[in-house]
Amino acid sequence: IMTRQFATMVNAGLPLVQALDILVKQSDNELLQSTLEGVLHDVESGNTLADALAEHPKVFSGLYVNMVAAGETGGILDTIMNRLAVFLEKSEALQRKVKAAMIYPGVISFVAVGAIVVLLLFVIPTFQEMFASFDQALPLPTRVVIGMSAFLQSYWWAVIGGGIGGTILFRSWLATDGGRLTFDRILLRLPILGNLARKSAVARFTRTLGTLLSSGVAILEGLEITAKTSGNRVIHDAVMSSRSSIAGGESISEPLKRADVFPPMVTQMINVGEETGDLDGMLTKIADFYDEEVDVAVEGLLKAMEPAMIVILGSIVGGMIVAMYLPIFGVINTIQ
Repeated sequence: IMTRQFATMVNAGLPLVQALDILVKQSDNELLQSTLEGVLHDVESGNTLADALAEHPKVFSGLYVNMVAAGETGGILDTIMNRLAVFLEKSEALQRKVKAAMIYPGVISFVAVGAIVVLLLFVIPTFQEMFASFDQALPLPTRVVIGMSAFLQSYWWAVIGGGIGGTILFRSWLATDGGRLTFDRILLRLPILGNLARKSAVARFTRTLGTLLSSGVAILEGLEITAKTSGNRVIHDAVMSSRSSIAGGESISEPLKRADVFPPMVTQMINVGEETGDLDGMLTKIADFYDEEVDVAVEGLLKAMEPAMIVILGSIVGGMIVAMYLPIFGVINTIQ
């Protein structure tokens, strides 16, 4: 929102300092407001806008700073700010789509775990007391469920501690280079989620690089920024490897093709963009195409997960209930 407002004011011809002052006064976010105050102070002190933004890397990314620098150098800051606003809006829309795909299975998983815990802690013990009066051996499924209930009642603290400890260890492993690379490789190979992750990564890569190139940022610098903002370590390594080859004189499409990460259509369209001299335009078209592909992938993921999660939840809860009723059926048969 701030970038869109900034672009509108710069496009209207307002001086940079006045535009920043207006943004500071109308910002509702305290962190953004204090950051803009620092940027305003630096600009008033004689620094360029890009240098002032670079002092706040946690708020303004390398992509943001480099595009602003290109806009200031070329005297097209208003155009660049408009491109930045469009880019951020489309990136935000892409992130919302991916997050939307994760909400449903997350909620269902939470409900499933809650239902299982309630059954094990409160329902199963009631059946267990009743079964104690039965003068017969309990079926194996019943003994397994009762054992799970007894374990959870006695060692609930160990289960919680193990869950917290496992989460901490997983995040620590994910923070390492090797861990992140392994996780992202596994993610890209998953049947449905991998397809969604690959398409969203391609959309982000092509839109970022296309926006940078159209703003006048050099190709090698653009590839480095794009790699850092890819959100996937496999994509990052592939782009950085391609960057080294491009620095040696190769075209962009060939090393990307050898990396075997991007779909063939992407590398072919990039090759066409290079040959026609419209690489930034071609990258934007690829990004638009894959934005729509992400929509389709999200819809497919939700359609596939909804029945799958219901079946899994029903099987677990239903299986536990059936296991509890098996001894009762046995008693009824004995009586008959």
